[in-house]
Amino acid sequence: MVLIGGGSGIGLRVAHQAVTAGAQVVLGGRSSARLAVAAEELGDRATWRTVDITDGTSLASFFTELDRVDHLFTSAASYRVGPMMQLSDQDAESPFVSKFWGQYHAVKAAVPKLAEDGSIVLMAGAAGARPPAAAPAYAACNAAVEGLGRGLAVELAPVRVNVVSPGTIDGNLWAHRPEEDREAAFAQYRRDTVLHRLGTEDEIAQAVLFLFGNGFTTGSTLYPDGGYTLR
Repeated sequence: MVLIGGGSGIGLRVAHQAVTAGAQVVLGGRSSARLAVAAEELGDRATWRTVDITDGTSLASFFTELDRVDHLFTSAASYRVGPMMQLSDQDAESPFVSKFWGQYHAVKAAVPKLAEDGSIVLMAGAAGARPPAAAPAYAACNAAVEGLGRGLAVELAPVRVNVVSPGTIDGNLWAHRPEEDREAAFAQYRRDTVLHRLGTEDEIAQAVLFLFGNGFTTGSTLYPDGGYTLR
């Protein structure tokens, strides 16, 4: 199992659950220090290699060193979010550069090593189905990732390709944002979602592992969002 972004956040929680279930995991990311700490936490079922999903040469080198890829999940991404009239064009494009094209190129680099009965889970977000605020490029990127998943499911079959689109998660991503922004976003999400609470990284990891394991699910998007997209 290959987890790019597996050194922290949702990717690391997927790694913990996978190792507990008996899987071998390869962690990828840009920070060697973070990956080393994560691999030590996970024990001898985990190895790690640095990789930058925005660099084609880095991706090619990363996958060349692997014998086989049974499952791939790429949660690594770095981008800016905000209103069209406030963001620079470069910042507005950043979700596509990192989250969309990063996953696209990661899958493309992995294809020669994918097992015939393998699977891929892409990371989108509930904002693609229901934008929570003025952030049109970010919303469009998440919707595009969902479309990418359906298109890849057709092209790469019998390899299965699915998408997970989480809602707001109280975890690593938001922990690095300003407290005022975080608390305002959390309060709004609790109001807007059916279950009136935030999700956890472990709940999203469970959804990813379900998509890895269900052999008759492909081209689907799973929304572990507490019912946010229903309101």
